[in-house]
Order: sequence, then C-alpha cells, then structure tokens
Amino acid sequence: MPEDKKKRCSWCEGAELYRRYHDEEWGVPVHDDRKHFEFLVLESAQAGLSWSTILNKRENYRKAYRGFDPQTVARFGARDIQRLLSDAGIVRNRLKIESSINNAKRFLEIQREFGSFDAYLWNFVGGSPVVNRWRSLAQIPANTELSDRISRDLKKRGFRFVGSTIIYAHLQAVGVVNDHLVSCFRHGELAGKAL
Repeated sequence: MPEDKKKRCSWCEGAELYRRYHDEEWGVPVHDDRKHFEFLVLESAQAGLSWSTILNKRENYRKAYRGFDPQTVARFGARDIQRLLSDAGIVRNRLKIESSINNAKRFLEIQREFGSFDAYLWNFVGGSPVVNRWRSLAQIPANTELSDRISRDLKKRGFRFVGSTIIYAHLQAVGVVNDHLVSCFRHGELAGKAL
C-alpha cells in the first residue's frame, strides 16, 4: 500500500511536517535523555499554543537550546535569557524560557538520583508502554491518573510548566503511552515494538 494511502490518526493530516512527526516519532518509545529533555522543553513551550507552531520552530529551538543538552541549558544565565528572548525563531515567553533553564537543573538532579531521566519516567509504568485502544480522537483524554501522578512528582522536585496535560502530551510523544487510534497503521506497529 503506498504510504499516502495508509490509515493515520486524523490529527496529522493536512501538513507534511505533522504527518512525518506522526509516522516517525509520535508514540515511539524513547530511551534517550537528551530526547526526553527536548520534548519537555517543546511541550512546555507549547502550552497555550498549537503543536504545529512548535514543530515549525523545532530546528530553531534545537539551535537556541544547544542541541537540547540539559547540562548546557542548566548553565544558561542572564545573557542567555536575553538571547532567547530576542530569538524570533522560538516562543519568546520569559516564564517558559526561565522554566526551561530551571527544569534543566531539576532534570540533572533526577539523573543523579535515578541514573537517568529515562529510568525515572519509565519506572512509573514498570518499563512497558501503556497501549490504549481508542477508536476516535474524542476518546483520547487530555490527562490521566498517570500524568497527574508524574506531574505532581515533578512539581515536588521543583519543575515548572509540567501540568498534567503537558506531561500527558510528553508521555504520548515519547511512547510511554501509545495513543494512536486502533485504525492507524502505527498503533499495531508500536504495540508490538520491542523495548
């Protein structure tokens, strides 16, 4: 079956960037801390905006945030904040920028405590993805008891811009939760994916 005929989650149709993200990244189990940090920065930046806005700025974010290296971002100071605030290629919101630097520091603390952010996050689901069986987009929740629990824990650890909805989006993005519709070709591919 030609790729453009594959059945997909309808939210990704209409833009090639969205479709590529859906087909190649969304819901794929991530076990790389830098990728986890990237999605935390991007999901937090997205709060109140559309995901397409953030996807279109992703490469600019990658440059501005030095490849999403949490150690580098944790050392950002006042000059870096000013640089980011004047960078039209990213969302220029002081609270989001300052929280991303704070979150980099907290991220490093989790790495020290658990060995990796990945180990910390996947521990919440016993190392195996939650595979949902949604038949329509309307069934997919904005948050769950799992995202509530992780959000509370991250906030206790000093993270900011990590509400339950942001965390649920993160869990979907990094494959802790498989929320592809059962009719989508990626649901079955990812449900059987070895960790």
